[in-house]
Amino acid sequence: MKLNCYTCYFGDKNEYRTPEGKKAFFPAAGFYYRLAKVLISSWRSTKKNEFNRYKWADASFGVIKALEGAGIRFHIKGIDNVKKLDKPAVIIGNHMSTTETTILPSIIQPITNVVYVMKKELVDYPVFGPVGKARHPIVVGRANPREDLKIVLEDGKSRIRDGRSVVIFPQRTRSEYFDRSKFNSLGVKLAKMSNAYVLPLALLTDAWGNGKYVKEVGKLDPKKEMKLEFGEPFEVTGKGNEEHERVLDFIESRLIEWNRPELIIKP
Repeated sequence: MKLNCYTCYFGDKNEYRTPEGKKAFFPAAGFYYRLAKVLISSWRSTKKNEFNRYKWADASFGVIKALEGAGIRFHIKGIDNVKKLDKPAVIIGNHMSTTETTILPSIIQPITNVVYVMKKELVDYPVFGPVGKARHPIVVGRANPREDLKIVLEDGKSRIRDGRSVVIFPQRTRSEYFDRSKFNSLGVKLAKMSNAYVLPLALLTDAWGNGKYVKEVGKLDPKKEMKLEFGEPFEVTGKGNEEHERVLDFIESRLIEWNRPELIIKP
């Protein structure tokens, strides 16, 4: 089964940028309407046990198109670094907004099978919950960090053994700020024990803000460009401390390069 949209968006390119002059036909209300359609269609597929990797990637493309329709522009780099993977990776990134939860499958899934580490509250959501659960997430709570650590390491190792890469956001909660002190090394630990690559991921996705009452329903700001970049994959050869710092340095350097140093919290 072929993916419907991958070639038209990314093809064989290392990067993707929303075409200049692309008109916004859908304001924020229109975006949430289109997002709801994507979610409902995906939910219906789960009811029929048809929400496979291809439908997941296509639904994710639908979110990109809906955001672009609302005037949001994307600049995605380092796609070739995902294509370099010859075995699963632990993809470690900062977590700013709902954007990365919804659009990353469109980039990664056509290249390599992937799962998320996902909070239990998300898989309990109506409509979105069954969609999230259909793609084999690693589900954690936030009440018991020690238990979460055990779940991520055990279930993560199992997913990687099955040939799936794992996306993890070590900050534990969405924040527009990047704070190294709150960025745990769980992703690097999982990569080390599973003999998987580490694939750093820097994100600047605050063009879709977090909502005050419901984080998934925030304001859109077309003045800001969505920026995502995948770093070079590498293996963990030591205890993991240097590799953890390498991920942090990559994310911090990109925020500086993207002229958003104010988002970096200094110790």
